[in-house]
Amino acid sequence: MAKEADPVLKLMKDNDCDELDIKFTDVPGTWQHLTLPIGEVDDALFTRGTGFDGSSIRGFQAIHESDMLLIPDPATVVVDPFMHRTASIVATVRDPMTGSAYPRDPRYVAQKAEQHLKDSGIGDVSYWGPELEFFVFDSVRFGQTANTGFYEVDSEEGIWRSGESFTLDEEGPNLGMKPRHKEGYFPVPPVDTFTDFRNECVREMARYGIIVEKHHHEVATAGQGEIDMRFDGLLKMADNVMAYKYVLKNVARRYGKVATFMPKPLFGDNGTGMHVHQSVWKDGVPLFAGDGYAGFSELGLHYVGGLLAHAPALMAFVAPTSNSYKRLVPGFEAPTILALSARNRSAAARIPMYFPDPKAKRVEFRPPDPTANPYLAFAAMLMAGLDGIANKTDPGAPVDQDLYAMPAAELAKLRQVPGSLDESLKALEADNDFLTKGDVFTPDLIETYVSFKRETEVDAMRLRPHPYEFFLSFDG
Repeated sequence: MAKEADPVLKLMKDNDCDELDIKFTDVPGTWQHLTLPIGEVDDALFTRGTGFDGSSIRGFQAIHESDMLLIPDPATVVVDPFMHRTASIVATVRDPMTGSAYPRDPRYVAQKAEQHLKDSGIGDVSYWGPELEFFVFDSVRFGQTANTGFYEVDSEEGIWRSGESFTLDEEGPNLGMKPRHKEGYFPVPPVDTFTDFRNECVREMARYGIIVEKHHHEVATAGQGEIDMRFDGLLKMADNVMAYKYVLKNVARRYGKVATFMPKPLFGDNGTGMHVHQSVWKDGVPLFAGDGYAGFSELGLHYVGGLLAHAPALMAFVAPTSNSYKRLVPGFEAPTILALSARNRSAAARIPMYFPDPKAKRVEFRPPDPTANPYLAFAAMLMAGLDGIANKTDPGAPVDQDLYAMPAAELAKLRQVPGSLDESLKALEADNDFLTKGDVFTPDLIETYVSFKRETEVDAMRLRPHPYEFFLSFDG
């Protein structure tokens, strides 16, 4: 009879790996890790786990109850492409005192969300297709002290370098061919200098079982790109997002560059989003296909209604940083209007119309960005959609016009996403019953998340002067 350690040990031995790197996700959404030699990899590791100090992990236990366990998932083991002779595996977290999965573990939240969908009787699987955008820069500098505050990013591909005498490393002349602001979408090389970089990312993602459909340069100057993964189930796709970010950052390091998923690192150009395509199926049948608006079913429209109704609270998870709201500014090219539309990228909820196939029917929720913890973000969106189905929530009249061109007075009449992280956190505090159904999100996790974000971002940003404030008011 096969044992849980067998496939892991086989992969390690077949690939000459003598170390196992165990990765797990903290509450904000960053991979953490520890490494075990092959001699410590046995069946007990997959049943009893290995211990770590939870008090040192963001959002986890206090120091007086810090002992925690990691339980690796054998289905996630791969050869790590960035470590020598090392396999990589993803783990969930267990509380040794209760013997149960840890309620603040984001991966466990995703597992519970998938189970809640099945228990609801509405569907048996949800599919997710996030579109992660990113920037790759040649350098980044930033700092904050009592008397200084600054940042600087740079890229040979940045249009601001068109007037320079030399390239970034001063080894040759300026050869031009730099994408102008908002004109980086789809140009061939030599304007797009990152095709080979993205190709290498795709090859490394394949090690994680990630199937990539396409990749391309994105709209902004200075190395903005996108690599699109084929849709998958909620938990698997959240795992894939973590691997995607890990691959991109490490391939960038190989190239002597730095990758970031920060939503708005450049002023005056497009920001970085994570548009999330989602659908619900049952018994192999896509439940969003029908004869309603844009080929959607009534159930699918109610799902969208749930997303839009709970959107202010969702934003705390799907656009979870103060910088997220530098991207989500009304009147600019950002999906801030909480409305449904077909084909229309200016609305928060879009129904893609590429193909009439019922299996292609899905909703794309556009406000999220890739600083989100994918386990919490996907679970929260699913819970909002299921609540919309349960309550037959009307998504409202579709808006089939360019909302970016709408007069400000008309725009102000439409519901919009919150204008700041603080507003989103307040919305989450006021509206979270839909998240706690089925014990998917616990009140403790929501309270911990809100407190963490307030202390580390909202309050921290309030206390510090911004460099541009000196331009505006130093001589006042």
